Amino acid sequence: MMDWSILIQIFVINFCYVTLSTLRFMLTMKGYRIVAPLVSMAEITIYIVGLSLVLDHVDQPLNIFIYALGYAVGVSVGIKIEDYLALGYIMVTVIVPDDGLKPNFTADLRDNGFGVTKHYGEGKDGQRLVLEILSPRKNERRLYRLIKELDERAFIISHEPKYISGGFWTKKIKRHQSK
Repeated sequence: MMDWSILIQIFVINFCYVTLSTLRFMLTMKGYRIVAPLVSMAEITIYIVGLSLVLDHVDQPLNIFIYALGYAVGVSVGIKIEDYLALGYIMVTVIVPDDGLKPNFTADLRDNGFGVTKHYGEGKDGQRLVLEILSPRKNERRLYRLIKELDERAFIISHEPKYISGGFWTKKIKRHQSK
């Protein structure tokens, strides 16, 4: 006979474990040196309880399937939570043809709160404007939309910087902290 309460416990415990594991990994990668270890304490406690529950009921293949399902759903939810929190910053490089460029391209980005450094480069088909833009990840999608509105031909590359010091952000952060 199938014990629904055991199946639900197995799913919920593994779902919670893997969600916390995913978040802990992302917090660790972003340098949250206090929060990540605290999350890992809860994570490993839940893991031990869940694993012992499954091992006590390993005779039922459905229990193993539910354990794996909880794992998969936990990864998915952990990623969604991290996307929602949008921790950290992104560095976006935008390369656009210099011909017919909207005159206020850089000013429009700055007016929308983005720090922009611009320089010129040489591409296969001529001169290009190269923009370096640092943004909180929570503004990432808004930045991409704005860039495409300003020039739909824009070539966009982004990555997450590990270390930031000085410049536009340092001044902006200090200004907000003094208020």
